[in-house]
Amino acid sequence: MASPFVAPVTRQVSGRAAPASIPSGPESEQPLAATVAEMPVLDASGRRVLFGSLFRERRAVVVFVRHFLCYICKEYVEDLAKIPKSFLQEANVTLIVIGQSSYHHIEPFCKLTGYSHEIYVDPEREIYKRLGMKRGEEIASSGNNIHFIHRDRNRLDHKPINSVLQLVGVQHVDFSSRPSVIHV
Repeated sequence: MASPFVAPVTRQVSGRAAPASIPSGPESEQPLAATVAEMPVLDASGRRVLFGSLFRERRAVVVFVRHFLCYICKEYVEDLAKIPKSFLQEANVTLIVIGQSSYHHIEPFCKLTGYSHEIYVDPEREIYKRLGMKRGEEIASSGNNIHFIHRDRNRLDHKPINSVLQLVGVQHVDFSSRPSVIHV
C-alpha cells in the first residue's frame, strides 16, 4: 500500500497561541528587494558576490548565523555540514551560510565545523540590517522570491534543519551521529 501524502511544513510552529505567519507556496512568494539583492557578500577569498546572485538562477536555503563565535551557531553549522551534497543535488537545492565576520574567518570556521557547502560573510551587516535581522535566520528562496523565513526569537530558537529541508524537498537527514554504546 502506498504511503499517504505528507504535506510540507508551510508555517512556523511556535509556543504562542497563534502560530507566526510564514510565506509559503507560489501564491504567497515575497520578492526580495532589489536593493538587498544587489548588496555584496564576500567569499573566502574576499571576492565580492552580489547577494541576489547566490539564488537568482537556483533554489537555495540561506542560513544567516549570528556570528562565527556563537557556540549555538557553531553547533547548528556542524549539523548543516552533515547534510550530504547528494541529498541537496537530488532536490536541486543549494545550501548557503552567511555570517557576520571578516572573510578571513571563513576558512577556519569551515575547518572547525566541517562545513563544506557554500559560505559567505556580510562583514558590515548591511544585509542583516536591511532585512531587519537581529539574530540568525533561515530563508528558503529561488529567483528573487522568498518562500520561507524563520526569524529566531532568541539564540536557542533555530529552526530544526529537517523542517527547513522538508520545505525545499530535501530528504530527511539523520543527525544522530552518536557513538555506539557497547553493553557488557
